[in-house]
Amino acid sequence: MTKPYMINIARQIKTQLTADRGVIIVCHQNPDGDALGSAAAFYEWLAPLKPTRVFCATPVQPRWYYLPAAEMTTTDRTIFQNKNYDTILVLDSGDPRYAGIEKEVKTRPMTVVNIDHHPTNERFGDINCVNPTMSSTCEIAYNYFRAAEIHLNRRAATALLTGIITDTDSFTNSATTASSLAAAAELIRQGGDMKSVHNCTIRNKSLGSLKLWGMALSRLTRAADGDTVYTHLGTKDWTDTGADEAESEGIANFLNNLDDTKIALILKETADGKIKGSMRSTRADADLATIAKKMGGGGHKKAAGFTAPGTMDEVLSKLLDTIEKK
Repeated sequence: MTKPYMINIARQIKTQLTADRGVIIVCHQNPDGDALGSAAAFYEWLAPLKPTRVFCATPVQPRWYYLPAAEMTTTDRTIFQNKNYDTILVLDSGDPRYAGIEKEVKTRPMTVVNIDHHPTNERFGDINCVNPTMSSTCEIAYNYFRAAEIHLNRRAATALLTGIITDTDSFTNSATTASSLAAAAELIRQGGDMKSVHNCTIRNKSLGSLKLWGMALSRLTRAADGDTVYTHLGTKDWTDTGADEAESEGIANFLNNLDDTKIALILKETADGKIKGSMRSTRADADLATIAKKMGGGGHKKAAGFTAPGTMDEVLSKLLDTIEKK
């Protein structure tokens, strides 16, 4: 049964999105399955009704092109100057900085709808639908469509299924709940293509990506605190293996299988010279969201990340110091 709170907030969101002239749907930078899945589902609903575009500050990886609108997602910021759009729907982002639209929000006031599941969310929207108990933004979106009595076609159902599966790591991590399993089951019943999601998100490893994983695993190191295990990848590794940065996705989740380890993390050098960190844990006493926040990022207690300036050694030193003081 849909909770009264969800019914009330769904009415507010539906009223705003149906009454406005046009909607810009925003995914966070370097979008994952949850950000793109929720964006694709909203696009499927809104595009036949009014001008609708999906914006992302960084390009979408081709592996997500099976999702509706993913291939057409624009990185052109001039879209925010178009007067046909008066609402921004921000998905899976704790703040406008992570979404990559801080300047756009400030320079052209628009109604902002914020839908997210991260506990570090700053409630920056004019309308906020934030629920950290949900496995994913796609699970929140599923409950929104249900409460708003909006029919999901097969493409939208597949898109939402993508986010739930990727954010629960195929129903194996701590984000997996009875509600996420029930939502996934209902999305499959409505036509969500589980096989396509599985093939595009799990059975998608190239030879180069497996070599890249081998490099990461060979560099595993246990920190002096005894509770933290880390590894790293640099831009030279992408060149040597023929893989790209996106093919390292999933390593952090895999490291979460380590026993007698409180925090498992991977640091990756990005093309613009920054360091991207991903942390995972299964321990009840771990709060990775707080650690990531101090590093300029965010996330959940058991899964969080950040991007920071500096060299690999500098960022690692600062991160381990932050973990030790936590």
